[in-house]
Amino acid sequence: MHLMVLLCILVATDAGAAIVNKMSAVGDLKADQVAIVVNDADANSVAVASYYRQARDIPKKNVVHVRIPNSPRTLSVSEFNALKQQIEAHLGPEIQAIVLVWTAPYAVECNSITAALTLGFDAAQCKNTCAPGKPSPYFDSNSRRPYTDFGIRISMLLPTDSIAAAKSLINRGVLSNFRLQPASAYFLITEDQQRSSRAQFFPPSGNISPLQFEIKTLRMNEISGQQDIMIYETGLASVPKLDTLGFLPGALADHLTSSGGDLLGSQQMSSLR
Repeated sequence: MHLMVLLCILVATDAGAAIVNKMSAVGDLKADQVAIVVNDADANSVAVASYYRQARDIPKKNVVHVRIPNSPRTLSVSEFNALKQQIEAHLGPEIQAIVLVWTAPYAVECNSITAALTLGFDAAQCKNTCAPGKPSPYFDSNSRRPYTDFGIRISMLLPTDSIAAAKSLINRGVLSNFRLQPASAYFLITEDQQRSSRAQFFPPSGNISPLQFEIKTLRMNEISGQQDIMIYETGLASVPKLDTLGFLPGALADHLTSSGGDLLGSQQMSSLR
């Protein structure tokens, strides 16, 4: 199964809170522009959605209630279209981003549910799963109002298998709004050539002094023991030594795989790791 990389990024370390990570800054996304979608058939979804709403001060009117019995991993196109219509019926033009609070469903046939919700289901992806996906008008854009500017709402998936882990993730995201500390971005060019295909876009190593931020672009397969990680971009089917690493509040981690977005699968390392 090929699930679009968008899902892999959005469920990465602390990215579950990052979509509203700077709501307090002038001009950035505000709490009343974010909608939360909760699965009332999933007790964990209900609990985590409530915690997230309060932590981010999102209005109650922005909570959309749906029922997805048994939390299937994959939805058919018809099931997804019905779900999407139900969600969008509750969204006003001010809503710029959507938070899906559950682990599954995370796929719509061969698409990730976040990509399908934001960009629309891409049937062509299922015909050639290794071909490029549908282009995003939001890519490389400075827009902070994607629905206003492009007619798309950025969506993310906040996993809920563990209520404690979900709450911890949310807390780290909130904490990242108020914390400035030395941090590093690690971009690894690995021996896996296929999964290092984006290395040409990695930035050069260097310091960004005002932010106490260092970029480290390295030719190696793994890092170990680093405790200052704000960004970790790599390309391996499975990323070793994760238990030795320290990710700062608000960090983003991503490994480029075909099925890392198959959250409960076993073919490659799940993005939930």
